[in-house]
Amino acid sequence: MPEPIAVVGIGADGWAGLAEPGRAAIRAAGVLLGSRRQLALVPADVSAERIAWPTPMLPALPGLLDVHDGRSVCVLASGDPMFYGIGATLARLVGPQRLRVVPHPSSVALACARLGWPAEDVDVVSLVGRDVDTLHRWLHPGRRLLVLCADGRTPAAVAALLVRRGFSASPLRVLESLGAPDETHHDAVAGGWGDRTAGPLSVVAVHCHGDSLVPAVPGLPDDAYDHDGQLTKREIRAVTVARLMPVPGQLLWDVGAGAGSVAIEWCRTHPACRAVAVEQDPTRAARIAANARTLGVPGLPVVAGAAPAALTALEPPDAVFVGGGVTVPGMLDVCWDALKPGGRLVVNAVTLESESAVVGARGRFGGDLTRIAISRAAPVGGFTGWRPAMPVTQWAAVKR
Repeated sequence: MPEPIAVVGIGADGWAGLAEPGRAAIRAAGVLLGSRRQLALVPADVSAERIAWPTPMLPALPGLLDVHDGRSVCVLASGDPMFYGIGATLARLVGPQRLRVVPHPSSVALACARLGWPAEDVDVVSLVGRDVDTLHRWLHPGRRLLVLCADGRTPAAVAALLVRRGFSASPLRVLESLGAPDETHHDAVAGGWGDRTAGPLSVVAVHCHGDSLVPAVPGLPDDAYDHDGQLTKREIRAVTVARLMPVPGQLLWDVGAGAGSVAIEWCRTHPACRAVAVEQDPTRAARIAANARTLGVPGLPVVAGAAPAALTALEPPDAVFVGGGVTVPGMLDVCWDALKPGGRLVVNAVTLESESAVVGARGRFGGDLTRIAISRAAPVGGFTGWRPAMPVTQWAAVKR
């Protein structure tokens, strides 16, 4: 049985703030792994060999653990190791049963305590190793956010994004070195923060004040997207994403993605939802990436290539939407074969040829067909009448 790995959370208050279980785990270690700042918080009389994380850390982590296999290893983490911390990475790498985690109050717990904010009413967004555009999806009038900073420049980037989105009146509090003797904070509104830098250990508290409404539910306005007309329209998109049934942690293929709207709205339903947008036109592929950034899912992968050939190297999906290329020979069969058991395939057909293809696929794989017709009010001379859009035939099937 491999030696257990102790993972001890340590705050900015250092050794003085550690409870006895954390101190005991550190004193019992033969090897201490952590950042240089964390290692410096441990008293000199602790005899363990101290090894600072290399840069980059994650690729080197398996090798470091292998080199010290058989020794008593203790990993130092910031605050709660299992909250956006190294503990979660280690659990994936070696398995949770091998870890003995000793948590410390997280920066989020400390921030909520300082602010008097109930933790259950706060959305937490980490920008450590993440694009600031991730914040877009969390901006809603009246919501409270805690943003975990990558460095001292993050508060200025957050403030600038809030201004661009129409939330310039939002009060900010930048909390620095929470729990340390030199803890401090700075108050401003987003529009007044400017380019000021903060300390390297900072959390930005935001109370969103603005009237920009971009909800998390599917069916965003069409003008939320930059597009050239190749866009699944708002009402059809809402029905489509609902039939795809987003599940946290599951993967969607958006094939013939156009503006990327279905993949983006799948990802916006939950932070753990994943998608790949496949689009053969390079201009549209670049547009998908831009739309994803604007709507808060900047990590959306975009594959610029023609399906079904471009699908062969992708991770098997839990759901597939085919919005373009329905009539390409073999397209629907390849997508169906790639689906995991329980996976959902949804196809929208507008032309007679694509409708024929989905009718044939339904004969082979089952599922159901739905005709969706949308009409919008429009001027008719001096009056108002209904102007119908092209009807959409939607095929949806579940792989048993």
